[in-house]
Amino acid sequence: MAKAPVLLFATILAAQISPTLTVGNVPTVHAAKGSTAVVTLHAVLPPGFHANSNTPSDAYLIPLSLKWTGGPLEAGEIVYPKAANEKYSFSDKPLSVVTGEFTITTKFKVPANSTQGPASENGVVKYQACNDRMCFAPKTVNVSVTIAIQ
Repeated sequence: MAKAPVLLFATILAAQISPTLTVGNVPTVHAAKGSTAVVTLHAVLPPGFHANSNTPSDAYLIPLSLKWTGGPLEAGEIVYPKAANEKYSFSDKPLSVVTGEFTITTKFKVPANSTQGPASENGVVKYQACNDRMCFAPKTVNVSVTIAIQ
C-alpha cells in the first residue's frame, strides 16, 4: 500500500516540473497579394531540457512539428532548426535534438485574390521535452500570427 502514495507524489512532481516550450509573439507580417510571406517563430526550451528534432533518431520518438490549422494563406516550406546529435544516459545512441533558443520558419503564399486587410494564420507546435533522465508527456503550443495583406 505504501507504493500508491509514492507513485502519486512522483506523478505530481513530474507534472510540476514538466518543461514548457515558449513561443514568442510574432510581429504583424506585411505581405502583398500574390507574394510570399515569411513567418518566423522564436521558441525557447528551459535550460537542461531538449526536444526531439523534426527528424528524430528513432521512429518511436515524437518529432518537433508545426502544423498550420487555418487562415487565408497557403503554407509552404517549413524550415526547422538545425538539430544536434547528443548522447544521453537513457539511450544507446545519440539523439537528434534541439535545445535552448531556436526558430521555425514558414513560407506562405499570399493568393492574388486575397482580401486586403488583417488576417490570422493559426497553428500548433507539438513537442516532447526531456532532460538527461526522463521524457515528459508530449505537449502542444497554439500559435497565431497576424498578416496584414496589402
